[in-house]
Amino acid sequence: MKYDSLVGMSDEQLALTLLDTEKHLFKLCFQSATDRLETPSEIRKAKRDIARVKTVQRERELKRLVELPDAEIAKQVETLTELVDSPGKRRIKRGLFRLQSIQAVRTQKGDR
Repeated sequence: MKYDSLVGMSDEQLALTLLDTEKHLFKLCFQSATDRLETPSEIRKAKRDIARVKTVQRERELKRLVELPDAEIAKQVETLTELVDSPGKRRIKRGLFRLQSIQAVRTQKGDR
């Protein structure tokens, strides 16, 4: 699966492709544990396809995040600030840092 073909897909198609590829990888791993695979490189190819799909999904997520209005970003920053002391802090802190950096870039552009 090529990156260019993934970029052309819609979000729903990407989600279905990811699901199918994960199922295929599971079958390959199961088959590898029970039998011998005809082409052992198929496991590596499936893992790389999953990584490509997730990369495209993440790029789109970040693009949507950058396009959010300032009020929505401020609201999300406030929400994440309240959750910093909860379990799963690393993910929350990363999201908070990302939102704060977007805010900082926007305020710098506004000052110029």
